[in-house]
Amino acid sequence: MSTNQFAPAAADAGGVPDARQLRTILIAVCVALMAVIASVSGLNVAQPDLAVEFGASQTTILWIINIYTLTLAALLLPLGAIGDRLGRKPMLLTGLVVFGVAGAMAGLAPSAGVMLAARLLSGISAAMIMPITLAVITSTFPEEERGKAIGVWTGVAGGGGILGMFLSAALVDVASWRCLFILPVALVAVALAMAMRAVPNSRERSGHSFDTVGAVTSVVAVVGLIFVLQEGPERGWTAPATLISLAAGLSAAVCFVAWELRRRDASLLDVRLFRERGLAGGSITLLTVFGVQAGIFVVLFPFFQAVLGWSGLLSTLALMPMAVAMMMTSGLAPKSAARIGSRATMAVGVALAGAGLALMAGIVSVDGGYLSILPGMLAMGVGMGLSMTPSTEAITGSLPRERQGVASALNDVTREFGTALGVALLGALVSAGYRGSIDGRLDGVPQGTAQTAREGVANAVEAAGGAGPHAHELVRAARQSFVDGWQQAMWAGVVVMGVLFVYILARGPKNTAIG
Repeated sequence: MSTNQFAPAAADAGGVPDARQLRTILIAVCVALMAVIASVSGLNVAQPDLAVEFGASQTTILWIINIYTLTLAALLLPLGAIGDRLGRKPMLLTGLVVFGVAGAMAGLAPSAGVMLAARLLSGISAAMIMPITLAVITSTFPEEERGKAIGVWTGVAGGGGILGMFLSAALVDVASWRCLFILPVALVAVALAMAMRAVPNSRERSGHSFDTVGAVTSVVAVVGLIFVLQEGPERGWTAPATLISLAAGLSAAVCFVAWELRRRDASLLDVRLFRERGLAGGSITLLTVFGVQAGIFVVLFPFFQAVLGWSGLLSTLALMPMAVAMMMTSGLAPKSAARIGSRATMAVGVALAGAGLALMAGIVSVDGGYLSILPGMLAMGVGMGLSMTPSTEAITGSLPRERQGVASALNDVTREFGTALGVALLGALVSAGYRGSIDGRLDGVPQGTAQTAREGVANAVEAAGGAGPHAHELVRAARQSFVDGWQQAMWAGVVVMGVLFVYILARGPKNTAIG
């Protein structure tokens, strides 16, 4: 979409912000982003507590967790576009207020129904906040400072989930699951106070009506496809609900593309822009990198808890080196891009991430413990940090500044799709590898116990008490089988990262500095 279709973005900032105001703006939007990201995974550590508190089934608990992510992903594009039109500051402030109210409502929820409603409201308000945080950076910061600010934003976006899980696990261990909501509500309060004082307003002035058809079809497409990825492993890939959602999601996606091509000047998202190397390369890189990262977490938590026997809090703490490496290198990526170019920086990052996966696949063992995977985790963190910042800059730089809410939302939708895809695919590979490996190691184990053991490594460890004299052998077999499944998934990730590396070299963003 060309920039001459819109008047320059309106602003009430009263001029270019000085260095101090820019720093305050960056802190405000990053604190707001941290609240949103921490809420994505925070409730995962409290699933047993929620089930006991509400007398709820596992399906209900999973919906309490997943409805937030589903709503967030579905509404990012339309609410990002609305924020561009109505004003980014009002949208950010409204989202923060509603998010805080929803967090308090969840913390005080007397029933599963109220909790579901609170999480739905949290997802809606998170979709108001998340795209605006990046749009404020790209529309406010001068070009020479923008890359550094985006590097900080991507570091928080990438590592914030791990930090949020750690703090959530600590709160559950020392207090109650209801205290989980203290963290996001406190972060929102801080962000609200800072944003009211420092964040300038900006918006798009367009003579065209809002693209309602594009908004509706995008919501249906995202809901349908992410529902398939979230529920397919649980319900079955051929279950009626899965197939109906897949058909609805794909049909809506086709309708969205056809409508946007027809609407042209007033489209929600000009899909023709995906012909450009920057937008296509940045989107594919983020989709893949966040997919692999999410899939890695699916593997790491059972390894720490069922194989090494660690608590949830210690398991989350074990992820911190990767998160710190990711956040640090996200901030350093703009300097690398300025020196060797965006494409080269992305390629180096993807290569390092792939090398980290290979290290984890080749060295991991039951007896080697945490130290056998730490080098691979660190390489993964560094690689993801280097690749995320130039990828985000490539996406936001492909749309004009007055459409940065849409650009930011596209960046966020890509991340959410990648996360759901990575969890579904790598999780399925680990499960298949585990089952294929343990089937040959259950000789002599009672049939009922063996059947339970086939369901997963945690199930096998739990059922070992019913294996009689074979208990020790069953636990050992389950742990080794999990490592076998782990290796299968990691090597698949190496192949994916290898393909991405070749793609970036051939079709990545132009090898120019980003700031």
